[in-house]
Amino acid sequence: MAHFKVENIGISFGGIRAVQDVNFGVRQNSIFSIIGPNGSGKTTIFNMISGIYKPASGRVVLDGENLTGLSPDRVARKGIARTFQNIQLFGNATVMDNLMLGRHIHMKTGVLSGFFMLGKWTPCAREEVRHREVVERIVDFLDLQSVRDQFVSSLPYGKRKLVELGRALALEPKVLLLDEPSAGMNTEEKDDLRIWIKDIQEDYRVTILLIEHDMNMVMGISDKILAINQGVKIIEGTPAEVQKHPDVIAAYLGEEDIDAHDQEHRDMV
Repeated sequence: MAHFKVENIGISFGGIRAVQDVNFGVRQNSIFSIIGPNGSGKTTIFNMISGIYKPASGRVVLDGENLTGLSPDRVARKGIARTFQNIQLFGNATVMDNLMLGRHIHMKTGVLSGFFMLGKWTPCAREEVRHREVVERIVDFLDLQSVRDQFVSSLPYGKRKLVELGRALALEPKVLLLDEPSAGMNTEEKDDLRIWIKDIQEDYRVTILLIEHDMNMVMGISDKILAINQGVKIIEGTPAEVQKHPDVIAAYLGEEDIDAHDQEHRDMV
């Protein structure tokens, strides 16, 4: 049974149907990828899930609760976090500060509560320690120790992408939306990212929705894949099922990419 579902969602812009009656279900702690050419509606689907857009039709359901139409901050509080195609970080803040900002939805005490009063730790201080423990684990997990105190604006693009991933993890989400996480990364960084995504699935027990143009990555780590074209669902299935679908081959992967993936798979066996 799917713990996250998108039921027949659709939206139009200026009379043009950007997404039309798309539906899919995602099992808990699985990796579900959405593929399609530029402009096919992939990021629009993520925007409807995360509350940036309100669907004109359909529902977004997490663990049986309808999240459709909630604001982005309320969607985040319900357990959905995301990264973006274009990095959304505070460049003039340090890596640690950016990661701590990811804890904001979990903070209960106010900043004026004080840390130490009458010989006792205040609730604010205890909460601060707990939040920092969560962030320290993420710093270690993503190997960000060497840049923890650097301003994000000074980091290479690949590192900034990891910081954004870390900030999303700091929300402790049930569902993590990754929008083109490998964009701008070199081959070595992409290889590391594949490992981190699988580790997030296994260590953090997070359900992952992935938009990604690197088909070797998609086919290598996905449990299920949804292929769309012009906002319409083509097929939902396993990597083996999707990569054999003729419309997918023609529109998204191309014969050369399929052959390359098959060769890579044979080389690994």
